[in-house]
Amino acid sequence: MSSALGRAALTTFGVVGAVGVGTAVWGMGVERYLYTVRHHEVRILPAGSAPLRILHLSDIHMAPWQRRKQRWLAGLADELHPDLVVNTGDNLGHAEGLTGVRAALDPLRGIPGVYVHGSNDHDAPLPRNPLRYFSGPSTSIPRPDRLDVGALDDYLQSTLGWHELNNAAASLAVGGHAIAAFGVSDAHRHWDRLDVLPPLVDDLKAQSPELTIGVSHAPYRRVLDSFTGLGADMIFAGHTHGGQVRMPGFGALVANCDIPLDQARGLSTWTNDGRSVPLNVSAGVGHSIYAPVRFACRPEVSLITLTAVDADSGSGGAR
Repeated sequence: MSSALGRAALTTFGVVGAVGVGTAVWGMGVERYLYTVRHHEVRILPAGSAPLRILHLSDIHMAPWQRRKQRWLAGLADELHPDLVVNTGDNLGHAEGLTGVRAALDPLRGIPGVYVHGSNDHDAPLPRNPLRYFSGPSTSIPRPDRLDVGALDDYLQSTLGWHELNNAAASLAVGGHAIAAFGVSDAHRHWDRLDVLPPLVDDLKAQSPELTIGVSHAPYRRVLDSFTGLGADMIFAGHTHGGQVRMPGFGALVANCDIPLDQARGLSTWTNDGRSVPLNVSAGVGHSIYAPVRFACRPEVSLITLTAVDADSGSGGAR
């Protein structure tokens, strides 16, 4: 009997080991290259408005050798024909990452856009123990290598023509739509200055925009609550990587912030003080060069088509 139990135990350990190896091979060697476009339609524009196509980019974490990712991103302009680009930060993943960012995003030149920073636009990634994420949102590591965020800003603003929304606001005219946009810098590093936004948003509202959007890198509850209270019609965020490693049938195990895990990826609704708005949290395109894995969480961008509410009911929604 003991011999049979021993053989069963060895078989079990062998199966578990094989599954673990297979999972690692899939996550590191296959899935992290399965770039995906997630399509959503949200009915929030005034009745009679023309559709507005928004390309939501996030967490590119670019390193110069990531040519496959660069080529895929570079093809999105011709494939998706966006009217507006919303970039929720962490574009850089290496000291020379801007070279790859240029190759990836140059085809979007001339398409209106807005962006905010993530901490990895300022600081190079460092090795971390991934188990630490299960104890709560990660903390900053002293003396990281600084990245040239000024060069990134110059490229995004001067070359692509995008508006910076780090604790700032901007008005845009996009395909006949008057858009008000506001945002904050990385709330994960407590760089958000929510206190500066109310007068900026009031100035934007005085222009009677057709659409108001809020943009944040990290979807912390304090940010989402504030954006909802300030009158955002839709909110965009990234940072979570969708969990990066998800359990089939369960979802994200961690979000690296305080957003509910079931809202760590994709389109959902955020409600605060009786007001509800659509929220899109992108799982992002990349990963840290020190954690090159995706499992049950493909790298992604979102194409969100905003359409008009039903003229008869005056109601809208997401789908």
